[in-house]
Amino acid sequence: MEQSGTSTRLQAAVQDLASGVVSALRGGGHPHVVPPGADGEAGDLALAAVRVLGADALLPGALLRTPPDPADVAVFRKAVEAHPPRADAAPTVRWSHWGMARTLRRLDPSAATGPSAEPDTGWLDGAGWQVLTHQLAVLAPLALPGEQCAVGDLAARRPVDVARGFVRAVRRRDWRQAAGAGRWLTLLPGVPDTVGLEAGLDFVELMGGRDPLVALQVQAARMVRAGALV
Repeated sequence: MEQSGTSTRLQAAVQDLASGVVSALRGGGHPHVVPPGADGEAGDLALAAVRVLGADALLPGALLRTPPDPADVAVFRKAVEAHPPRADAAPTVRWSHWGMARTLRRLDPSAATGPSAEPDTGWLDGAGWQVLTHQLAVLAPLALPGEQCAVGDLAARRPVDVARGFVRAVRRRDWRQAAGAGRWLTLLPGVPDTVGLEAGLDFVELMGGRDPLVALQVQAARMVRAGALV
């Protein structure tokens, strides 16, 4: 029962953090990763929420080109330095950590982020389009304009497969996967016009936008698609 309760509190912390990011992206200011005076379990949950959200915890600074709150950077740094992925961690976990470390190096070159080399993409080589789309949606925080990485290069070689995965996710009402795939599609060359990405993102937001994790990805996709970024 205790484990279930902790999981519920973590989910709530992730939702709260994602809501703050969405608000910031929409012009509501920067989110505060840790509420003023938070420590103990509240602080631990905040760190865990940052690790779940990955580099998207500081997405407003990356997309709006504005410096994040130093207190938030400090929490983000602690999440990166104190919790490196284990040797047997899943590829998506290693890539998520790499994305966070990349963000931290840009903001704080003094941080101890470990090796800067990218993890391998071998687990995606030859993956079917369904698996590819699922994995890319999990790694949506890597989908940033002007930020190249091997996962993005791989996705750029398979725009039709990602588009198929986006449509499938919409049909299956998997709004988180659809939103993450849609974010990638805004960056990929050669996406078929028949996908109807703009209308698709509108529909995803309408149906799943009450989930802050969906709203975050849709908002990020819209900002890139609208050409609001340098």
